[in-house]
Amino acid sequence: MLAIACPGQGSQTPGFLSPWLELPGVREHLEQLSDRAGTDLVRHGTVSDEETIKDTAVAQPLIVAAGLVTARVLLEGSVLTAATVVAGHSVGELTASAVAGALSEDDAVAFVRVRATAMAAAAASVPTGMSAVLGGDAEEVQGRLAELGLTAANANGGGQVVAAGTLEQLAELAADPPARARVIALKVAGAFHTAHMSPAVTALEALRPSLAPTDPVATLMSNFDGRPVATGEGNLDSLIAQVSRPVRWDLCMESMQAMGVTGMIELSPAGTLTGLAKRGMRGTATLAVKSLEDLDAARSFLEEHSRTTDLDPSLTSEGPQ
Repeated sequence: MLAIACPGQGSQTPGFLSPWLELPGVREHLEQLSDRAGTDLVRHGTVSDEETIKDTAVAQPLIVAAGLVTARVLLEGSVLTAATVVAGHSVGELTASAVAGALSEDDAVAFVRVRATAMAAAAASVPTGMSAVLGGDAEEVQGRLAELGLTAANANGGGQVVAAGTLEQLAELAADPPARARVIALKVAGAFHTAHMSPAVTALEALRPSLAPTDPVATLMSNFDGRPVATGEGNLDSLIAQVSRPVRWDLCMESMQAMGVTGMIELSPAGTLTGLAKRGMRGTATLAVKSLEDLDAARSFLEEHSRTTDLDPSLTSEGPQ
């Protein structure tokens, strides 16, 4: 069984889309997405510097657009079915929603435009950020985060938790980390997936009436509880609530293993989620689509791991609880 993974913010690097523009139709596709996003994604994916693409208002549309572009190239118009699992980490859930057929590309990009600007505004109101905490005893890590008033905003499995909060709180964590744990500051501009982002939920609720969600055709995972969402409306509920609550990628990986996923392929900008899968989904084949040179191997990978299977109804989620 195949899983398609869509990465989130922090996975982008300067110039990562440049090679893709060599392919027919990619520039035109990216320009169309730029129009909908209200920003020049061609420029940001090719020549913008690291500081520019770190900006939340730029990074989120860029990452979603990159996933949509590479998905179109890789899948070549194929229609997915429930036999394929699609999952995205954080803003990658918007990419996943479009790939799985739960949102149109236009709606996914309209959503990320509002999401990105609202989260950037929320982040600007108080200096906040996120840091990866690698290793250490899980209970000790959670206890230290609670002691500092930090939120475990991403549970990524494999001994990795992402802490989010004010820059002062994160500095304290880095200065005195839990035993046997390393703290690495992430290239993001705010404490995403925490109460600091609640204003963005309000902005997205205002956008809801203009969107036309549909039931996913592929098996679409939710970051809320690691279960598939059954309906387009349920997925939209989850996407809106997601900006201010933790991402449970660990549960997504657990569910994918329980479903019998044999291979995970990660769309551009790839590498983060396949890295997590190597630790959290041991025995599952992975492939990161990082460049044009990966396409032939990726297409063979898709064929090898695609097969028909029945989804266990007990795994289905109706959205946020």
